[in-house]
Amino acid sequence: MSDNPLLLPLGDSAWTVEFGDRIDPALHARVMGLNGAIHAARDAGELAGITDLVPTFRSLTVHYDPLAVDGEQLGARLLRMAEAAGSTTSEGRHWLLPVCCDAELAPDLERLAEAKGMAPEGVIALLTSATYRVYMIGFMPGFPYMGGLPPHLAMPRLANPRKAVPARSLAVTGEMCAVYPWESPGGWNLLGRTPVPLFDATEEATPALLESGDQVRWRVVDRAEYEQIAGELAAGRLGRANFRIATEATWPA
Repeated sequence: MSDNPLLLPLGDSAWTVEFGDRIDPALHARVMGLNGAIHAARDAGELAGITDLVPTFRSLTVHYDPLAVDGEQLGARLLRMAEAAGSTTSEGRHWLLPVCCDAELAPDLERLAEAKGMAPEGVIALLTSATYRVYMIGFMPGFPYMGGLPPHLAMPRLANPRKAVPARSLAVTGEMCAVYPWESPGGWNLLGRTPVPLFDATEEATPALLESGDQVRWRVVDRAEYEQIAGELAAGRLGRANFRIATEATWPA
């Protein structure tokens, strides 16, 4: 597939602008470039009728109100904007999130370590040395598909998926990393658990913690600190802002 943008209809009230057919940081940058251009045009009052924007690895879906805007004209304009938008240089928000890798919370850690000829501590060190970029939110509300997993930790999905993965489980498969916001079935390899909720319905404007373009690093905590952070969050003494760091700041060692 050419990397020239394609305009694809999605029902009668959405367009998908597709930039390519692979997971690639350069393609994702083009997605985010168009996403930013549409937000800017809408905020300036130059683009009406758009109700939602959904960025993914390689495409941007634009939902619109067909009673407020002509769909064909909007599609043509989106394609022109895609060709002109270029790539965004925004790094997104930066998050330093705690994760506990105790055996009870990381049931696949030992197996992955053995498969890679490493000690579990080595897997954890490699896992936490990387910076992960959120490419898209999907599968369920707040579920972040993140690239950046060190290639040596790449593992296939489980042959027999679990019927119930605990909420907030840190998981990997292929060269992707994710967190299950809710308890659900799942076949990814579980390497730890974070006390930080990935979805909060009380945050009406942005219920999902992460969004496409954000960057994430993991900080290992022991079980006692994990429980303490969970308690502080539940009591309202900690909030989302406590886990963000300035984008210009150096990631803590």
